[in-house]
Amino acid sequence: MNNLNSILIEGNLVKDPLLRSTPKGTHVCIMSLASNRYYKHDSNFQKEVSFFEIESWSRLAEACYNKGRKGRGVRIIGRLKQDRWNGADGRPHSKISIIAEQVEFRPEFKKDVRGEIPVNEPQALREDSSLDQDLSCDQNYFGDETGDPVLVMVEKEPELVTF
Repeated sequence: MNNLNSILIEGNLVKDPLLRSTPKGTHVCIMSLASNRYYKHDSNFQKEVSFFEIESWSRLAEACYNKGRKGRGVRIIGRLKQDRWNGADGRPHSKISIIAEQVEFRPEFKKDVRGEIPVNEPQALREDSSLDQDLSCDQNYFGDETGDPVLVMVEKEPELVTF
C-alpha cells in the first residue's frame, strides 16, 4: 500500500526559474517559491514567510521556465521529496523539495512605461486597440454615474500547465 504524499501550495516566485538538463537530456526546472501566512498575535497581525524549492521535469520543466518570472504567482500541486547525503565531513544532511506535477500560473497584467496598468487611458477604450492581446485579462465596459465608459479589468482563468 502506498502512503499519501501530496501537497498543494500557492505563492510567488522569488527569482526567475533555472533550467538545467540531465546527462541524458531531460530538462529540470528549479523554482524558488515564497508562501505567506498571516495570523493574529496579541491583536496585531503577523506575517510569516516560508520558502520552498520546486522541481519540475521534462515538458513541464520547459513550460515552467518559459512562463515563470520573478514575482509571478503560482499554485503548485505535487509531492514532497527528501534528498539525503553525507557531507565531506561525514555528517548526514537532508533537504526536502517539492516535485511539481501540476502548475498554475496566475495572470500577469502588462504595465506601461510608468509601471501602471493602463486602465483609463484612451487607447484602452478603443475597440480596435491591440491592448486586448497584450493584457492577460478580459475587458468589460460599463458606464459610471456620469455615463462615461469605465474600463473594468476581469481576471481570466489561470494558465494551467500539466503534462
